[in-house]
Amino acid sequence: MPLGGALITLMQEKPFDTITVQDVLDRARVGRSTFYSHYCDKEDLFMSGVDEFFEALSTHLALRKDASDRVALVREFCAHVAEMRQFLAALVASGKFHDHMELAGGHFARGIEQRLAELPRSRAIPAEQRAAMAHAHAGALLSLLQWWIDHGMRESPAQMDDLFHHMVWRGVNSGNATGKGI
Repeated sequence: MPLGGALITLMQEKPFDTITVQDVLDRARVGRSTFYSHYCDKEDLFMSGVDEFFEALSTHLALRKDASDRVALVREFCAHVAEMRQFLAALVASGKFHDHMELAGGHFARGIEQRLAELPRSRAIPAEQRAAMAHAHAGALLSLLQWWIDHGMRESPAQMDDLFHHMVWRGVNSGNATGKGI
């Protein structure tokens, strides 16, 4: 089992603060020197994995040269969150949820900005406006995710994706129609 997977499994069994590096090493069956050659501590391991996850999620559409008008993998993100309910509860209990959402916001803003720059529907938007819009849409995505979680995840991931992209393109089209700068 990889180190990150071991930590995630342990977080679902007991509070993050009580998990030791040795617990992770034992679960992953990895030596101490291997761990410390890559990470400073369990927090570094955890944040490194989270950073890699959000980087991959936020750039997937651009890297795959996806032909759709989607600017973020909302459906996939929501499906992942729904599948990982136990981990989500552990993350909230650890007090690390907010830190993750801040990190996610930065990644999603960059990914959305990249998609807006490459999609024909939004290429005419000046770069500084795209950056501001991307930042706002990333915040909206995280706010929408929080709302979805708080309301019991009743809507399907596909419905959440449709809702988010409807908001994005309504905002882009109304902002693009004015032709005015920020």
